[in-house]
Amino acid sequence: MAERRQLSLYVKCLCCRPGYGSGCRLGQQAGDTGPGSGTFCADTSSSRAAAAAAAALVLLPLGRTQSPESLLDIAARKVAEKWPFQWVEERFERIPEPVQRRIVYWSFPRSEREICMYSSFNTDAVGFTAPGGAAASTASGGAVDAAADESRLPFRRGIALLDDGCVDNVLQVGFHLSGTVTEPAMQSEPETVCNVAISFDRCKITSVTCSCGNKDIFYCAHVVALSLYRIRKPDQVRLHLPISETLFQMNRDQLQKFVQYLITVHHTEVLPTAQKLADEILSQNSEISQVHGAPDPTAGASIDDENCWHLDEEQVQEQVKLFLSQGGYHGSGKQLNLLFAKVREMLKMKDSNGARMLTLITDQFMADPRLSLWRRQGTAMTDKYRQLWDELGVLWMCIVLNPHCKLEQKTNWLKQLKKWNCVDVCPWEDGNHGNELPSLTSALPQGANANQDSSNRPHRTVFTRAIEACDLHWQDSHLLHIISSDLYINYCYDDDTESSLFDSHGWPLWHEHVPTACARVDALRSHGYSREALRLAVAIVNTLRRQQQKQLEMFQAQKKELLYRGITSITNLEGWVGHPLDPIGTLFSSLMEACKVDDESFHGFSDITENTGQRKSLEYQHLPTHKFLEEGESYLMLAVEVALIGLGQQRIMPDGLYAQEKVCRNEEQLISKLQEIELDDTLVKIFRKQAVFLLEAGPYSGLGEVIHQESVPMHTFAKYLFISLLPHDAELAYKITLRAMRLLVLESTVPSGDTSHPHHVASMVPNRYPRWFNLSHIESQQCELASTMLSAAKGDVQRLETVLQSIQKNIHSSSHIFKLAQDAFKIATLVDSLPDITLLKASLELGLQVMRMTLSTQNWRRREMVRWLVTCATELGVYALDSIMQNWFTLLTPIEATSIVATTVMSNSTIVHLHLDCHQQEKLANSARTLALQCAMKDPQNCALSALTLCEKDHIAFETAYQIILDAATTSMSYSQLFTIARYMEHHGYPMRAYKLATLAMTHLNLSYNQDTHPAINDVLWACALSHSLGKNELAAIIPLVVKSVKCATVLSDILRRCTLTTPGLVGLHGRRNSVKLMSLDKAPLRQLLDATIGAYINTTHSRLTHISPRHYNEFIEFLSKARETFLMSHDGQIQFTHFIDNLKQIYKGKKKLMMLVRERFG
Repeated sequence: MAERRQLSLYVKCLCCRPGYGSGCRLGQQAGDTGPGSGTFCADTSSSRAAAAAAAALVLLPLGRTQSPESLLDIAARKVAEKWPFQWVEERFERIPEPVQRRIVYWSFPRSEREICMYSSFNTDAVGFTAPGGAAASTASGGAVDAAADESRLPFRRGIALLDDGCVDNVLQVGFHLSGTVTEPAMQSEPETVCNVAISFDRCKITSVTCSCGNKDIFYCAHVVALSLYRIRKPDQVRLHLPISETLFQMNRDQLQKFVQYLITVHHTEVLPTAQKLADEILSQNSEISQVHGAPDPTAGASIDDENCWHLDEEQVQEQVKLFLSQGGYHGSGKQLNLLFAKVREMLKMKDSNGARMLTLITDQFMADPRLSLWRRQGTAMTDKYRQLWDELGVLWMCIVLNPHCKLEQKTNWLKQLKKWNCVDVCPWEDGNHGNELPSLTSALPQGANANQDSSNRPHRTVFTRAIEACDLHWQDSHLLHIISSDLYINYCYDDDTESSLFDSHGWPLWHEHVPTACARVDALRSHGYSREALRLAVAIVNTLRRQQQKQLEMFQAQKKELLYRGITSITNLEGWVGHPLDPIGTLFSSLMEACKVDDESFHGFSDITENTGQRKSLEYQHLPTHKFLEEGESYLMLAVEVALIGLGQQRIMPDGLYAQEKVCRNEEQLISKLQEIELDDTLVKIFRKQAVFLLEAGPYSGLGEVIHQESVPMHTFAKYLFISLLPHDAELAYKITLRAMRLLVLESTVPSGDTSHPHHVASMVPNRYPRWFNLSHIESQQCELASTMLSAAKGDVQRLETVLQSIQKNIHSSSHIFKLAQDAFKIATLVDSLPDITLLKASLELGLQVMRMTLSTQNWRRREMVRWLVTCATELGVYALDSIMQNWFTLLTPIEATSIVATTVMSNSTIVHLHLDCHQQEKLANSARTLALQCAMKDPQNCALSALTLCEKDHIAFETAYQIILDAATTSMSYSQLFTIARYMEHHGYPMRAYKLATLAMTHLNLSYNQDTHPAINDVLWACALSHSLGKNELAAIIPLVVKSVKCATVLSDILRRCTLTTPGLVGLHGRRNSVKLMSLDKAPLRQLLDATIGAYINTTHSRLTHISPRHYNEFIEFLSKARETFLMSHDGQIQFTHFIDNLKQIYKGKKKLMMLVRERFG
């Protein structure tokens, strides 16, 4: 791994060390007044402790470590952990070599946890190896599935290299460890030897270098292997004091020999540098000559060096930049979330690199070029990217709320946060909309003035809350007592006000803006103070429970007035579920964490190398109670209760798409966590308690009797409560869900806001038309809730009726009601059981409601709905089908009633399914025919043919349908519809009726001269053929209609030829060939048709010549040829045609080329 920066080395003087004079040779000791002599400063407790510990090192006897551990090792270990070696050297006249060796020995990190943390993303998923060499199992249950991925992690690979004996030449010189790690040969790569160097100080690795050239955020496998070798096999490492100590023991000849041999061995690498240094040393004016002593890279860090683990800042920046540039592809979002998890891991280990790493990440986020692009285009971030920003803001909250951070650190963080906050592209907290909600520190005595600057800003950014949190502190004595003791109780406290510090049990309460208080809990957990976080979480939950009871009492005192006036109010605009700081999720996680581990784990992080082989995924359990819980209560019960409190809170739906989606997403996530808990009797009591409160708590509950129009719906939460309570208290379960079914944002009449009480803040809700971008999702959740109730109510007539009424009252979407109808139908007609008639009736009733809702609207699923309705009615029997047909006009359009309903009712499959006898069949058929006739009268255009088809077997009904068609033919039916019915009549043996309808159709038709491809041409030809087959009189009657309606010459000429020829196409009904003789063209009616055809050709010719182009000349000549054929059918046709051509030549003589073609063809 490339070294990020050169280790800061302090200059170590060989001739001016404490206890030695400038002219002393080896072994000669100067007086006590020599430079650097003295003791530790006594002005601070830490200095006194350091002096005592260091003095003990000098006085302790030397010798091998015995069991129990010697005082030398105990003292050396403490010094090695806390103080830089330079400080120790400068404070004492003489430090024996064995003491130095033990300090150097104990200065290397002793825990594998940190090595793992800096060499892999997720420590918990990696597992550790015990000192004995046995690999520990992973903490997660999915370790087996992830084994392949884990084996590629640097930490795992480092263990494998160590176990395979690939580490060699390990040497520790002072605070510098070196060695070689052999990478075994692979199929495509040869064996390689990597040179590894590690510098360390005060049990932290401060610098790493590896010749493998690895470029990554984390340590490479070779660094891991060498580090673990030193941790696990310390006695096998050759240990030497810092090189300056060795040099100090040499005389001049030895020193010269040492330098010359060093240059000889490495002359190609160091000779230029050696000569340069020699020249500078010999020069009296050089910088080196002006400084006493020389640097020693093995002597450890200087007093001024920051003591922190090595973190490759450049690689952190490059990796984050790379992940962001991938735009969410290739798992980059997952990688960034793993980086955030790494920050939390560092914070929990109290590693200062946590804040440092988050700063680097934030810099890259702020430099993302997409931010300015999205701002210019006015487009929103992707949802996953937006969630990364949310986590970024929450992490900064945790960092600035570190209870033990220094004021200087917090000041620097605040400065940096304000700098980011002022950038134009800094994302807003709620997505794309401004936020006028109260600031983080409002309602807090310690933060009363903290939000003045931020409140003037038009928008709250993702950093606003962290900036405000910089004004929070941990010096409140009541807060300190809460988090530091399990015995902080005041039984004599008598203050029953809302801001009371203790409850009636004497248990401490913590009154603070709830998200802020929970942010404190998250900060404590994040920084490794799990026990303190748990204590504060319990105090917050007890406070919420007490406030809940007070709210209930307050509402009951005003209940009659509020319900009479139909007024509600919102007590908290900033809902806890979906809040940027996720307060309920934080409390829930903190308490659930306490359910999975024993109390001992809160006293500190035990050595992870112990008992790791026995780690298991623990289930949630009712562990021993906390001091401030009711008898029989547990953390698990408390976690469930606070989740129910948060989910049931009445809160306003926030502005903006992202904020609204986040409300729904967080609610579903919290419920998902609750579903992992197996309910027992104690938890069911909690559910009952909270369910009753939700129903009775008025405006404080999202399930109160009267809620605000824009209150976040409770459908998803109510569904979870319903499923949980149904086996234990069905009555309460149904009360909850029936109350939750409402969706007031879609109602026209809604409650008004109440501003008559100071604790109500309904007046703060902006007067705006509700813009619920997630309304479709909410309606889907409402539909799922209703479906769950329908399924549960199967077989219970009374409950089913109640649920049905609720659905009809509260669900406003036809598609969702249709889905519920389908769901009910499926449940009622399960394969392995008899149909549930009651549920089938409910399903049909919902289907009928859908029909009424969509009757006058455009719905692309309408035909599917009608078909399903008939299927459902068929399952119920004849009565249901007959009822639909009797009331069809309120449910169906005429075409739906005839083409789908009546047709299906009269089908053989329906008759077979219903097992009908002849009488029942006839009765049902009569209803269908009556329906068809009614539809034909209302919409003859679309229903006439269907009515005829349905009435075929009933003569009277058939005649009635025919008469309806005749009555409508002249006014409301088109020629295409009449032609279709006419063909139907001919097909069914009614030629004269077909002829009658064809003549009526001809009166509506109009074919112009250029419509030679009109779709009605076939109908006209068919009508003329029908008339020809019926006789001369019928043909004579229809020809005038043809002449009047058709102006297209080619069509008329076709009709003319068909009428003058006896062809196979002119066959009478029943296959009988007509005996009609050929008709004369010189007599009526064909003479009239011939003249009309010739006239049409003449008119068409002139029309085409008006806009003819040269490319159409040949086509025009062919047209004239067809015209001549028609002219010649007349006895004087040749004379007429010649005269016609002559006129063309005269009129269009300017079209010389065309007229030349005319002359060539026609003379």
